[in-house]
Amino acid sequence: MLQGLMQDRPLLISSLIEHAATFHPDTEIVSRLPEGHVHRTTWKGIAQMSRQVAQAMQALGVQQGDRVGTLAWNSYRHLALYYGVSGCGAVLHTVNPRLFPEQIDYIVNHAEDQVLFFDLSFAPLVAQLAPSLKTVKTFVAMTDKAHMPDIGVPHVLCFDDLLASHSSEYTWPEFDERSASSLCYTSGTTGNPKGVLYSHRSTLLHTLMELAPDTFGISSAETLMLIVPMFHANAWGAPYAAAMVGAKLVLPGPHLDGESVFNLMNQERVTFSQGVPTVWMMLFQYLDANPHLDPKALGVKRVGIGGAAVGRGMLERFENQFGAEVVQGWGMTETSPIGVISKLLPKHAKVPAEDLIKTKLKQGRGVWGVDLKIVDANGQALPWDGVAFGHLHVRGPWIASGYFRREGGEVLDDEGYFPTGDVATIDPDGYLQLVDRAKDVIKSGGEWISSIDVENTTNSHPGVAESAVIGVAHPKWQERPLLLVVRRAGTQVEAKELLDYLSSRIAKWWLPDDIVFVDALPHTATGKLLKTKLREQYRDHRLPTA
Repeated sequence: MLQGLMQDRPLLISSLIEHAATFHPDTEIVSRLPEGHVHRTTWKGIAQMSRQVAQAMQALGVQQGDRVGTLAWNSYRHLALYYGVSGCGAVLHTVNPRLFPEQIDYIVNHAEDQVLFFDLSFAPLVAQLAPSLKTVKTFVAMTDKAHMPDIGVPHVLCFDDLLASHSSEYTWPEFDERSASSLCYTSGTTGNPKGVLYSHRSTLLHTLMELAPDTFGISSAETLMLIVPMFHANAWGAPYAAAMVGAKLVLPGPHLDGESVFNLMNQERVTFSQGVPTVWMMLFQYLDANPHLDPKALGVKRVGIGGAAVGRGMLERFENQFGAEVVQGWGMTETSPIGVISKLLPKHAKVPAEDLIKTKLKQGRGVWGVDLKIVDANGQALPWDGVAFGHLHVRGPWIASGYFRREGGEVLDDEGYFPTGDVATIDPDGYLQLVDRAKDVIKSGGEWISSIDVENTTNSHPGVAESAVIGVAHPKWQERPLLLVVRRAGTQVEAKELLDYLSSRIAKWWLPDDIVFVDALPHTATGKLLKTKLREQYRDHRLPTA
């Protein structure tokens, strides 16, 4: 075959930070640190730090392919590690500090991290785990000398001193773009977490798609507040996308309460922010307690939401009270994470508002690079008619082909698709709508009930802050839905009122057989409802209909 005459340059993460430093050197990176104060630097400053990180890795004996762990919030120091560690050929392993200590112990040892960087918030955790972290040779506290913690662990270095001992001049190495760049572990609600190993090539291709107008449309004009954690699925790729276009980044650190988020948004004039629904709920609670504040005055134009399905109440509140477009998406650690993004088509301009809501609440349409299919229990493809629902499978250049160290064995199907564990429908326009996780769908009398649909409808009631639906054993129907509800502060919604509300909005046979009001619901380390715990807790719950 005739070959093209184009230059063949490797797609490497280091090219992103050098581009940002060259063409957007003075654009700000704003961080609110664990210590509480706000730090300001620029893309040029991050590039200099990244080069210092790369040289520090070499001085510490880190080789290409070695894993370097972080237990850290969103900050300029973490951003420098994103580029410095991957850029020198090592693998950045962002550890989720919200996992159980036993899980963190497992994944740091499983990854064989050589160095572990940690924020001050996690100093006690590091002190607890350090004796069992067999491969970690060096611990680095991400702070300055004045704030160095005393955790009784040998070989603890100071981040700022470590970088200061190295030059900001450095030539990034070139290597195969398919080399591993970063490592993230799944949240592991069942069994041990499994590692997803990204490559430089997959990351760069994912970054390019993230900038497209039909995805997140990030540009140099953006001020992006990154609430989604940098320890979760590469922060949805936003740190790379921001560098590719030189956008201003606002990094809130651990300060994710409603007041802190509102104030930082206001101070930095944020135009776009990304986060999971639980964080937005905290922002709403703060605004409810301070009705004199005007969300529209923030000037936020778009809000990216993922990690859990967006309910109608959240969608309409952002649109009506903030004047912001909601960009919902679906993905997972194994998809880097972009899978589908919810954007309207030109034909939707003529669709009535009530019908349009139904489309907006779907998780989104496929983007270039991601192939989708839904299959039945026998692996047979199902039609894209918006009615048939089956197991969702995906493939593409930024989709995992397997797990680190081949945990779980061969995971792809015969056509090279990755089974996501989600159940979904796809309509004729290509909009995907999650029905449930395969393990969460409620099987009632041979039919399936979508817990997600029931939850979203329940959450749209003004008296509901959050809800969860689980299947409980039933002698006749196999399973029936139990609805668990957290009331919104200051309201006293009762079960009959909720049932009346639901009865006109969902199928009659989907109505919960019982409603239990609770003070709070458990969540996973990534903010999703922890239904395994709920199913265990209510395993012996007796339904009134049983």
